[in-house]
Amino acid sequence: MTKTILKVEGMMCSRCEAHMNEAIRKAFHVEKVTSSHSKNETEIISEAPLDEELLRETVAATGYTFKGMTSEPYEKKRFSLFGN
Repeated sequence: MTKTILKVEGMMCSRCEAHMNEAIRKAFHVEKVTSSHSKNETEIISEAPLDEELLRETVAATGYTFKGMTSEPYEKKRFSLFGN
């Protein structure tokens, strides 16, 4: 699993966040995507690393500005009743 964080400028409200999330879901197979207009970020959880050029193109197609990205390994958090 990989967590990718995009820096995106131009999102102004929750509708902008939903627009960005929908664009990412259409372009990539992802486990989870969330955007924050206040942080200027979109966080994506996926099985494999995502193609940066296609991410740039996807963001540009929404009308927002791609300002950079970071990726790191991601491990799903497990729920346990016993604190394990």
